[in-house]
Amino acid sequence: MTQVALYARYSDDSQNAASIEDQFRICREQAEREGMVVACTYQDPAISGASIIQRPAIQALLKAAQRRRFEVVMAEALDRISRDQADVAILFKHLRFAGVRIVTLAEGEITELHVGLKGTMNALFLKDLAAKTHRGIRGRVEKGRSGGGLCYGYDVVKRTDAEGDPLRGERRINEAEATVVLRIFREFAAGRSPHAIATGLNADGIPGPLGREWADTTIRGHASRGTGILNNELYAGALVWNRLHFVKDPTTGRRVSRPNPEAKWIRTEVPALSIVGDELWQAVKARQAVLAKQFEATTIAVRKARAKTMHSLRRPAFLLSGLLICGCCGGKYGIMAAGRYGCLAHFRRGRCDNSRTIMREKIEKRVLAGLTDKLISPEAVAEAVRSCVEQTNHENHERRAREEADRAALIRIERGIRGIMQAIEDGMYQPSIKARMNELERQKADIEARLNEAPADIPDVHPNVAEIYRRKVRELTETLAHPETRDEAAEAIRSLVGQVVLTPGEGRGVVKARLSGELMAILDFAAGRRPPPRPEVITTAVAGPRFEPAIDLNLH
Repeated sequence: MTQVALYARYSDDSQNAASIEDQFRICREQAEREGMVVACTYQDPAISGASIIQRPAIQALLKAAQRRRFEVVMAEALDRISRDQADVAILFKHLRFAGVRIVTLAEGEITELHVGLKGTMNALFLKDLAAKTHRGIRGRVEKGRSGGGLCYGYDVVKRTDAEGDPLRGERRINEAEATVVLRIFREFAAGRSPHAIATGLNADGIPGPLGREWADTTIRGHASRGTGILNNELYAGALVWNRLHFVKDPTTGRRVSRPNPEAKWIRTEVPALSIVGDELWQAVKARQAVLAKQFEATTIAVRKARAKTMHSLRRPAFLLSGLLICGCCGGKYGIMAAGRYGCLAHFRRGRCDNSRTIMREKIEKRVLAGLTDKLISPEAVAEAVRSCVEQTNHENHERRAREEADRAALIRIERGIRGIMQAIEDGMYQPSIKARMNELERQKADIEARLNEAPADIPDVHPNVAEIYRRKVRELTETLAHPETRDEAAEAIRSLVGQVVLTPGEGRGVVKARLSGELMAILDFAAGRRPPPRPEVITTAVAGPRFEPAIDLNLH
């Protein structure tokens, strides 16, 4: 019997949860009349039909359709699935590709004609609905009533007209919250920052809008958008509406706000709702203007300074910047004074007992010497190459076994497909043959994808890698003395250093250093493949010991 999936949805505007069961009930009755079996149901309660991106049930339905869990999707009407013309077309295309039909009680089986005409009608319906809603809210605002939403400092007035219909948009001042609004305006006009005001309100246990804690953004908001306590003209007795309009992002399905030109704003004087006097309002606006000019001047200065130093910011200040680690606390070593490295946690925060410092030139010299002479010994290279060969051979063996199994399965599947095609040509077609053909085609596509994504072989490591590496590091060390090539050479050397751990020694001023090198980068480097440059943020995470040889530099 034909397997069918039922889909139901209701919007959050005028329907309720019972609508879902009503839709399922009439769809089940229709499925029974047509001899279909309900395999699964999907529902998106209280979600708009303007987009399918933000609806989890419709996304789950698509995934199930791709797994061939059903053959038909049934809904009350096409607009229950989506009112967006593009979404309907995309959904129709994906379901058709999966071999799944769309059937609705209102339109019957959906075809390209329904997608084009019905999708256009639904899109026009949404546009017309938005225009009517906008027109109705504008009329309400022009009468001095709120366009929607609850504003801090006010309560909703619930009453009805002579015919019993609710009068929407009426507000009255909430005296307790109005006192807080006045406090915010007075403190800001007196010179306090939004952050300081929010901190004071939270310290006094005063709940913010919607019962949340106060934040500086709640107070300062965005002046051009009219958001935030300090920018809400309703507190000064003016109701301003239509500052923003909303468009839907086609990628995410979310609404994104866009500012409207001031000529489209609707402004209505409502002196009965005024909380802040005109003198205090103007004082706040004057201080905001001063702060805006200061912020603009600071931003310009920062941009100029950043432009001048952009090149230097992309490169570390010194050869080992960010690579030196304190052996006591695990924190960073940095330049403290007079070209000496010291533990930042000790000298800046007092959280470490390591007070030893070391000259920058000295540690750089010893690290270069360690890289060249000690880090890659013949024994270390032999062990690393042996480990790499063992791991590579193991991975190659597993990969070849998988590929052989996949190729054998692919031959069987292609033989099965040819057999089905021959049976169809001989007139032996049955509905089950189509399902089996689809399953074989899916298995074939999966196997071919795995074979195409098989990793390439790892190239061999040169037997003289240690000597080649030493020679290249010596050449890089020599180029450090030339300004025109210093940056490139330093970048290559830094890529070979995992980290240098500095620990206080037993004698006065003695610092023990342990250099860890990134062996895989070293092997690439010796083979002529330059290691990638380090990122600006250098982490202390390192690879396992098999891939990271370490040596003591014996610094004194």
